[in-house]
Amino acid sequence: MQISSVGTAYPPYRYSQTEIADALVARWQDRLPEPRLLTRLHANCGVAHRNFVFPLDHYPTLKGFTQTNNAWIEAAVGLGELSIAAALDPLGITPADISAIFFASVTGIASPTIDARLINRMPFPAHVKRTPIFGLGCVAGAAGIARASDYVKAFPDEIALLLSIELCSLTWQDDDQSIANLISTGLFADGAAAVVISGDDAFRGNPRLAGPQVLATRSTFYRHTEHVMGWDIGDMGFKIVLSPDVPKVVLEHLRGDVDSFLAEQHLVQSQIGSWIFHSGGPKVLESVEQSLGLEADALAPSWQSLREHGNLSAASVLTVLEFYLRHQRGEPGTYSILAAMGPGFCLELVLLRW
Repeated sequence: MQISSVGTAYPPYRYSQTEIADALVARWQDRLPEPRLLTRLHANCGVAHRNFVFPLDHYPTLKGFTQTNNAWIEAAVGLGELSIAAALDPLGITPADISAIFFASVTGIASPTIDARLINRMPFPAHVKRTPIFGLGCVAGAAGIARASDYVKAFPDEIALLLSIELCSLTWQDDDQSIANLISTGLFADGAAAVVISGDDAFRGNPRLAGPQVLATRSTFYRHTEHVMGWDIGDMGFKIVLSPDVPKVVLEHLRGDVDSFLAEQHLVQSQIGSWIFHSGGPKVLESVEQSLGLEADALAPSWQSLREHGNLSAASVLTVLEFYLRHQRGEPGTYSILAAMGPGFCLELVLLRW
């Protein structure tokens, strides 16, 4: 199985972290007992700029879950189309060449799902297989690659597409000034990513589909950690659940799970040439570095993605993967680990060979 391409798309409204913090302080005014707390939390998120689907002054006009979710559907379809084109066009293939679509998002709900709506806009086959994924959150980028790889392993002459669209700005809650929500409004952002995963026979028929091979994957579920991350979904939509225990879970579990996964493949950490990690936030990335004993610049592309785009939930690890494919491809025969963690709490690991 080959990861042949990654294409990304970002909405047009781009703001500095300071502009966003100032806009929220003005928006919430007396609801904030200490406005400087929001500003300080935003400054510590490791984010310099973020893209949003609307201008900052438009968000207060969105009232209730129905209006916000309808905005999510409309914007997601447009960004999805752009990211798919960005992934397919360099390969010289079209949506007609895709046999299966895996769609991951956790910032809105639609039925028919966004992938179905895109089939009506783009020339996908009428018999394309669809697998919408909801609820995995940040881990869904890595999990989606793993599930799409399972598919093309079973159908090696076919090509699968993973599409992730996350519009986190549409989940902000005006009535929630908790620390979790203040951090969330400083960390998460909007964007989309599409990944082309090709079966071995499809690759041999089109050398342009060449890319790092998916050698193995592993999913790990940590029991009784559902309080760590997720959503409380109610009348006003998605209310963030974000515990300070996230870095603790990383420190307690990541090293052992990575080592045992590599041991199954007769490998050790010193043989891994690059670490393609989800840009979860400064404390998460620091915990990954500490747990695995990585060198200071080992996660530089993840830090860069966080700084330039914020945390894009499921799409974040895919933007980091795009960087490696375009700018920092491994030497032939070298290995990479692609990984993300998310609600459950859970871990997804993907072993790649260039």
